[in-house]
Amino acid sequence: MSTPTCLETSRAAWTELPDWVEVLARKCDRQSQAAVARELQRSPSLVNMVLKARYPGDLASVEELVRGAFMNGMVACPALGPLRQDECVHWREKARKFQSGNPLRTRMYRACQGCPRFQGEAHDD
Repeated sequence: MSTPTCLETSRAAWTELPDWVEVLARKCDRQSQAAVARELQRSPSLVNMVLKARYPGDLASVEELVRGAFMNGMVACPALGPLRQDECVHWREKARKFQSGNPLRTRMYRACQGCPRFQGEAHDD
């Protein structure tokens, strides 16, 4: 018996397979979960848990990463204009803590602080 593909695993795990999880699974089947995780700047275990519908964290954030990285999902950034969703997630993560020294990082920190996408996040800080 052969090992099921990531797509087969996802279809079995999810009651209704979201389109972004299907894209993630297909990408994992073409490459590997580890390679896809590196592209998303997340751990392979996160990718595996999402595929198996067992991820206890913020699925909306993972969805944004997948849509931006693999589905050309865009947002309107107040500082940079059109921006891929995954890049927006990464900038928002950096904006949780101010660091000077890089003018773009400072600019994005300020822009994120006033952005509704950043303000709508739950912070554990």
